Amino acid sequence: MASQSTNAAHLLPSSYKTQITGWLAEDTPSFDYAGFVVGETPRTATLLAKSPGILAGAPFFSEVFSQTGCTIEWHYAEGTPLDPASSPSGKIKVATVTGPVRNILLGERVALNTLARCSGIATESHRLVSLVRKAGYTGILAGTRKTTPGFRLVEKYGMLVGGADTHRMDLSTMIMLKDNHVWSRGSITDAVKAAKAVGGFSVKVEVEVQSEKEADEAIAAGADVVMLDNFTGDGVKIAARSLKERWQGKSFLLEVSGGLRSDNVEAYVCNDVDIISTSSIHQGVPHVDFSLKIEH
Repeated sequence: MASQSTNAAHLLPSSYKTQITGWLAEDTPSFDYAGFVVGETPRTATLLAKSPGILAGAPFFSEVFSQTGCTIEWHYAEGTPLDPASSPSGKIKVATVTGPVRNILLGERVALNTLARCSGIATESHRLVSLVRKAGYTGILAGTRKTTPGFRLVEKYGMLVGGADTHRMDLSTMIMLKDNHVWSRGSITDAVKAAKAVGGFSVKVEVEVQSEKEADEAIAAGADVVMLDNFTGDGVKIAARSLKERWQGKSFLLEVSGGLRSDNVEAYVCNDVDIISTSSIHQGVPHVDFSLKIEH
């Protein structure tokens, strides 16, 4: 996890800064009345972690304050596990923000919201990855595309920092043919053929299936990834073993998905499965509790 998180910020496109500009504009669409009250006296504020979790989202937090004219000194690296209970005060000083007091308060809520959400996702990602590794799984644990519109980059970034795979980033990243695509096209074979015709050699094709029979059709049609959707744990193990034996010599990956969470994922752990995907590492996860306190 540490080596991943160290370089994760290098993945970010320059456009993320424009997103943050939009977030700040949304939060202060006209006058900054409270900012007028406090003025521009230079102040220092301390970022405090008040609940345990993995620190994630530092580039977004830093950029918020860069755009409001403040500077930041981080006391912990991205990806560090934070445990406030280990501190006598029950809080950990994570970073220091310096700048005009009005500017600190201008970015406070946007920065905290982003950091809390991103860290929560990294924390849950790390927890689930650790759980499946302990159960003996050697494959990939991935998040899904069930992300928040306008906030996907942050959420996918949090998965990476937590040690999970981001799966596909968007509709353009990989061609995923789900039940609605297949039904609309008429058959798995026709759907894969059409996808291959436009995706070319550089875009993988994944097919969601509900049975071994459908999986066989998808593999025969040339699918790169076959998703066993909403199978039982025992059903996954039987189907995955059967498919890998039956299609020896054929290059494809098996993915399992559908309602997988920390309380049931161990039943699906099977190393004939290459990918376990879940939305539980980013949908509805608890945020890590941070606050920003100006020194006085």
